[in-house]
Amino acid sequence: MPDRRSFLKTVAYASAAGIALGACSYTAAKPARRKISIGGQRVKVVDIHAHCGIPAVEKVVSRTPLAMTVGNSRLLGPGRLESLDERGIDMQALSVNQYWWYAADVDLARRITRTQDEGLAEWCAQYPDRFVPLSTVSLQHPAVAAEQLEYAVTELDHRGASIGGHVNGTAPSGERFDPFWAKAEELGVPVFMHPTGAEHLIKEGQLDGRGALGNIIGNPLETTTFLSHMIFDGTFDRFPTLKVCAAHGGGYLPSYLGRTDVACEFRENADCANKKRPSEYLRSQILADSMVFTDEGLRHLVAEMGAGQVVYGSDLPFSWPDTVDVILNASYLSDAEKKAILGGNLMKLLRIA
Repeated sequence: MPDRRSFLKTVAYASAAGIALGACSYTAAKPARRKISIGGQRVKVVDIHAHCGIPAVEKVVSRTPLAMTVGNSRLLGPGRLESLDERGIDMQALSVNQYWWYAADVDLARRITRTQDEGLAEWCAQYPDRFVPLSTVSLQHPAVAAEQLEYAVTELDHRGASIGGHVNGTAPSGERFDPFWAKAEELGVPVFMHPTGAEHLIKEGQLDGRGALGNIIGNPLETTTFLSHMIFDGTFDRFPTLKVCAAHGGGYLPSYLGRTDVACEFRENADCANKKRPSEYLRSQILADSMVFTDEGLRHLVAEMGAGQVVYGSDLPFSWPDTVDVILNASYLSDAEKKAILGGNLMKLLRIA
């Protein structure tokens, strides 16, 4: 494998020469770009919640039990930049977050993650003012995941990692996963957690039928369960400077935080390993994206977590209501808090100048 210097030099040369890397190159005419301002001052909008796929991984898994097809809706191409310009998003942290590779053995997992991480680095190197990558670590092999994260951050300029809410049905909060969490803390990079439908939590078929419940209920349920395990299993205490950002407004946890906050005190069978009240982690080590869609939803999220723990998320390229204007129009937020949520918090977390 090439080292970072030669790898990114090749990418930069190809980009300058107009060679397509990844899915395709950006040659279409740019649409009008929305620019967000607060109090007459230009504000940078940074998006933590952005899906994508790396087509090159298809060849890696083509003759394995994990053979799969990358959905066209997640490919990176001109349409992605047009979507950013239309919404006023200046930068996205890109992640591949289906986590199907958690079923891979060590050798295959290494090849999958390397292919995806270098594919992400290629794309982001073409547009360094618009994208930063998050590593697709193989969390089923925690020591390997730690190695992958270190390579991605130190050699490929990744700004953190993206993980699922469980690893083949197991919450990644036990001590077996400590090598990965220790490496994330050592490197000072955040971990973005995205759910996959809570199929490991729900009896088969219970979320079938109308309403897309696997997404609407399953995703926030998985996020809630993941965060609860991280708190009650003492993971945040073992790694007190670790930062985890949860998709979809942190699931249901901020909405019913009071019940979680008293569990250790009032439930004799709670067997809690955490050293602080759960609400304290939501104001220090846990962040949540803004995908709660309503003014009241955002108000409550900020009330429980603080503006410093809430960040902007779009879920692109999937179609959901955008929250840029919800944040801009929030009467309960100061201009400084709006700037922090729209981009300031993530600029610090992801080391964006």
